Amino acid sequence: MCTTCGCSDNAHATVTDLQSGRTVTMEKDGHEHTHDHQAHDHSHDHSHDHEHNHTHSHGTTISLEQEILAKNDKLAERNRGWFEGRNILALNLVSSPGSGKTTLLERTIIDLSSELPISVIEGDQETINDAARIHATGCKVVQINTGTGCHLEADMLARGLKELQPSMDSVVMIENVGNLVCPALFDLGERCKVAILSVTEGEDKPLKYPHMFRAAEVMILNKTDLLPYVKFDVDKCIEYAHQVNPNIKVFTLSATTGEGLEQWYDWLKAQMRSNKDDTEAAL
Repeated sequence: MCTTCGCSDNAHATVTDLQSGRTVTMEKDGHEHTHDHQAHDHSHDHSHDHEHNHTHSHGTTISLEQEILAKNDKLAERNRGWFEGRNILALNLVSSPGSGKTTLLERTIIDLSSELPISVIEGDQETINDAARIHATGCKVVQINTGTGCHLEADMLARGLKELQPSMDSVVMIENVGNLVCPALFDLGERCKVAILSVTEGEDKPLKYPHMFRAAEVMILNKTDLLPYVKFDVDKCIEYAHQVNPNIKVFTLSATTGEGLEQWYDWLKAQMRSNKDDTEAAL
């Protein structure tokens, strides 16, 4: 995986289809091992074999990282073409742990069920807890567990899509591993990144993690219902986000109470229409 944070190279990532209970283990050698069982019984521990590459040459480290990113970008372009060929709007949801990504997804799926067909790829290091929550809404969902990995990669997404089989003219929400560092570097082939920040975090997050907020097209400021109880300057946060990325679009909302969700929904529907127009223009 990424050389900068030390996580292992494709450390036995697993892909679980919540509909069938089928689990596929992605090995470093490119082979896959399949296990069929009920998704809700997926509570066993994985043992991981780790390879540690110690590079004492600064030049070698940079070269290796560039090679990894170049390989990922090539696979991401394949994913992008796959999405375009099926008129699928793919969004990469990124945030710190606990920002409310899954709650926002649940609410979005339920509220837009009659307007937008949505399916989900869930990314976490371990457990299928979040995927089970999404599955409970009636939505198609596939869980990718990265093991020691701190982000999803294009090849993991491709394998997840093979299981998910999203319908044409639909939306695929990719909930990345909770982390504001590495997911900024790894393109998955998505239409854009949506960074989610909650008011329970510091308003200076965009300045602390500029690469992520620069890579994102949208910032969602979530949990606004908690503003009376926390010390958080909304205007400062938005100002910092625009310092890093003048073009970033900002939505302030509460996925719990529903306040502000309409602006997010309107943007989603507009993106879907734009995606369809782009596809038709390319034909």
